[in-house]
Amino acid sequence: MSTNTDSRQLPADAAITWISGPVLRASVARPFSINEAVLVGARQLLGEVIRLDGPDAVIQVYEDTTGLRPGDTISATGAALSVPLGPGLLGNILDGLLRPLNVRGEYIAPGVRESGEVHSWPFRPRVRAGAQLGAGQVVGVVKRKDARLQHCLVPPGISGTVIDIVPPGSYPGDVPVCVLRDPEGDEHPVCLVQHWPVRKPRPVQARIPVEGPLFTGQRILDCLFPLACGSRAAMPGGFGTGKTVLQETLAKWCDAEVIIYVGCGERGNEMAGVLHEFPQLDDPRTGRPLMERTVIIANTSNMPVAAREASIYTAVTVAEYFRDQGLRVALMADSTSRWAEALREVSGRLGELPGEGGYPAYLSSRQADFYERAAHVRTLGGNAGSLSIIGAVSPPSADFSEPVTTHTKRHVRCFWALDATRAQARFYPAIHPLQSYSQDIEVLTPFWSELGNPQWQEQRRRFLGLLEEQARLERMARIVGKDALPPRQQHVLLCAELINEAFLRQSAFSETDRYCPAAKQIAMMQLLDRFIELSATAVASGVDVASISSLPVLRQLHRMGEEIDNDALDGFETLGKTLDLEFAALSNGSTGHAS
Repeated sequence: MSTNTDSRQLPADAAITWISGPVLRASVARPFSINEAVLVGARQLLGEVIRLDGPDAVIQVYEDTTGLRPGDTISATGAALSVPLGPGLLGNILDGLLRPLNVRGEYIAPGVRESGEVHSWPFRPRVRAGAQLGAGQVVGVVKRKDARLQHCLVPPGISGTVIDIVPPGSYPGDVPVCVLRDPEGDEHPVCLVQHWPVRKPRPVQARIPVEGPLFTGQRILDCLFPLACGSRAAMPGGFGTGKTVLQETLAKWCDAEVIIYVGCGERGNEMAGVLHEFPQLDDPRTGRPLMERTVIIANTSNMPVAAREASIYTAVTVAEYFRDQGLRVALMADSTSRWAEALREVSGRLGELPGEGGYPAYLSSRQADFYERAAHVRTLGGNAGSLSIIGAVSPPSADFSEPVTTHTKRHVRCFWALDATRAQARFYPAIHPLQSYSQDIEVLTPFWSELGNPQWQEQRRRFLGLLEEQARLERMARIVGKDALPPRQQHVLLCAELINEAFLRQSAFSETDRYCPAAKQIAMMQLLDRFIELSATAVASGVDVASISSLPVLRQLHRMGEEIDNDALDGFETLGKTLDLEFAALSNGSTGHAS
């Protein structure tokens, strides 16, 4: 986090009159602005003005306030709370104030803004003197050995003629690499690092219709509850349902070009696992380290609570920066419930009237501000870019009627409900198919049609219909027993179990099954749909459901996700022929027996 101002030369503009945890009041000597960054006390702790009340200002401090007392001075920066955006972000692990975390796990001392190291990055210009550049257009590129290619862009609100451009070489982030002169004759230096207010969305030319899904490789998500690229999803679940593991899985396997992972208020041991595992993971598409296209923002539960609230905005601002380079960006927020708890704590210290569950009345609007920054856009530079947001929610006692989950459902298009019962049965991903939904179905139907499955919507409805009927019949079967049910209902239970075990369950430990490409998902859906059709016909003609259950092909269907390689899809064609032959033999045997 940066104020883009040299704090050592700032005079005292206010003095603390009252302090409670991260919130303080101060009497001001000059006008302050809402969301203005300030530096508090002798250690120059970073804070932000959140309320103005006559001659007093209310400030929340993003660092440990131990030792502060009434009378300590406050310096205004004259700038909004901002973050530095540049080529040094990719591959790094940062805290909620966007300060680099070192690998030794030591805490950053209060008041420290930078690591103290001066970094230079290899820059290669893409324009010449005399070129006309508008906001968002490319000045040059930076290619670090440990990160993907990145663009240096003209900041929003600036345009003009290039009057100076540096030659290829390595340059620090605050050294101008290009100078523009606007039509009024003013000159504007362009550096590799630019600053942007975290609470202000970065501008775009327009929001544009989505072109396809954020493909995850998880069958239950891609086929039943897909997320459009540039859309918003929520992942609620109680303790132990696998939210963090699923977030990590999506970060590794989704087809986004840049991953922003923010651990907001999570327990230190969970976050330590993420920090330990991510740098060791390989990108399955390139074989290179996954961290080359990842930014991790870690703000654990024992860090200052106000910084937890800021970390969400920090993460989404970083994500917009990469979106503006024309990239597909996915933001994983784990978890937004901890962020809401930070809002509640600060609101309580401010003495605000609590709303439902003790949360502030503006909880829903803050959530809307966050999720609405997800979009598929035409950037200022003219390219298409997208930002997809996947927010985990941790409802107390897995109660989806609590305020954070309820308000979140208003602002997202996909709702992936994690179920404790499935997780306890070691069924992963533990997403409950009857409590989840997606509003992106219609816009993604052309995607599946182009891939060769125009019946995708019908197959999806059939699968969900069988699962819903299974839930109703299982309650009845527990009373009278499955064998007492009519053949058609036994058939429903058989097909629903096959969908669950062969399609929805996906093993993260299997080299083959942990990621399922689109072509394989289509082949599996069509094969299961064929089994449902053939078995329904057989039952209607008098074939016993027990005979269908004993078919050898059924075991192959259960194991096809793990036994058929992702690049050997002809195995599904062979399995389909076996399916037809066994049902033909079963029907012939039944007919002969009946005659």
